[in-house]
Amino acid sequence: MVTSCNPLNLDVIEDPNNPSVGSVSNNATRAQIQFLVTGLEARHRAYVFTVTAAFGTFGREVWYLNASDPRFQTDWLGQNGRVPDASYFGFGSAGGAPYTGAYQAIKQALVLRDAALNTNSLSEQEKKAITGFAKTIAGFQFMLPANFMYDNGIRIDIENPLKPGDYVPYQAALTHIKGLLDDGLDDLNASGTTFPMILTPGWSGFNSIDALKRVNRAIAARLAVYRKDWQGALDATAASFMSLTGPLGAGPQHTYGAPPDIFNPLFFVRNANVSTMIVVHPSVLRDTTPGDLRVAAKFFARTAPITVSTDAGTLSGFYQDNRFPNNTSFVPFLKNEELILIKAEAHANLNQFTEARDAINIIRNAAAIGVYSGALTQPALINEMLYQRRYSLWAEPWGHRWIDVRRYDRLNDIDVSFDKGTRFRQFPRPQSDINWDLYING
Repeated sequence: MVTSCNPLNLDVIEDPNNPSVGSVSNNATRAQIQFLVTGLEARHRAYVFTVTAAFGTFGREVWYLNASDPRFQTDWLGQNGRVPDASYFGFGSAGGAPYTGAYQAIKQALVLRDAALNTNSLSEQEKKAITGFAKTIAGFQFMLPANFMYDNGIRIDIENPLKPGDYVPYQAALTHIKGLLDDGLDDLNASGTTFPMILTPGWSGFNSIDALKRVNRAIAARLAVYRKDWQGALDATAASFMSLTGPLGAGPQHTYGAPPDIFNPLFFVRNANVSTMIVVHPSVLRDTTPGDLRVAAKFFARTAPITVSTDAGTLSGFYQDNRFPNNTSFVPFLKNEELILIKAEAHANLNQFTEARDAINIIRNAAAIGVYSGALTQPALINEMLYQRRYSLWAEPWGHRWIDVRRYDRLNDIDVSFDKGTRFRQFPRPQSDINWDLYING
């Protein structure tokens, strides 16, 4: 009787708000699969603020001015010779959004994949739809740590989080990502026509199987230019949702909303009297083309600048982001505009100069700056393509400028004269990862 009434003899109760992996790994219900899909979408957007602010700072697209914590200036700008180390501010033991955050999204995708494969609640075609979606998002997320660490490499084998695989070089990581995206496409090709779960409104127009295949190929196109696979980039853009006559802003988006959801982290009230804000870098403003419609659309002139004091002097932001109407605005993570510029880049590198010029002119005409009149040579067209990417993809949640100048060995194009900072090439392995390897290897 005493044993049966012992208040310390409790049944194990799973946390209803945080179900265990085991609870969904074997014969998950359709509702549980839906929760995992929605959870993957939430993980998928976790990188947006840090990657936009940090990578954008490294590429001098923006400054993230923060009077409360000077490290956002001294460390992220590399003032006084500050260079990345294993405990670098913003990416320390937690790894930061481009590392730990990305791997959390990848792990969520793997859990979704396994749950779909090990349930009787889905048909075989529905399973393929879910695994194809999971692999597509995982491929996107793997590119974040790959471009963050670059020559320092990343782990690609994370199936067992207690025994992760060794680091592999950048190009090997990109090859792995290509295989993952291609596998995702194969799954989607075997999955019928209807995606069996509900996606958030950011996927409106992109939530059918056919549209998801086009998103998969759009991600593959971004990957192809990193791999310098120029024909692969053309093949991928042709199979993507690219439209040479369609809206440049078309594409899937990250969804935001009022609580219990989260607000758009890139939205700042215009002219807000604050001391912390992402602002337009002065070199971006200096180098604009007169009459460029992108300038008025993206940059808002403040009546009073955001100003912070640093070891290298005062930094002032006179313009802030003007892209988002309110704090629940969606944030695109792939756009038709980028795909057209990928097409231009691939043609230029293949010495198909007329095709490259024609693609560039779609972007120039939309910006109302007239057609390209420069030389039809590879160096000239690559210069023009990179310039158009600088404004078309300004402060996109990816840090395109930093990655672009690095992959063309043009890091010196980053203007550090305004902040007396340093140009970063890549980041080392985080201290938490180093500590883990030391612990495992004794």
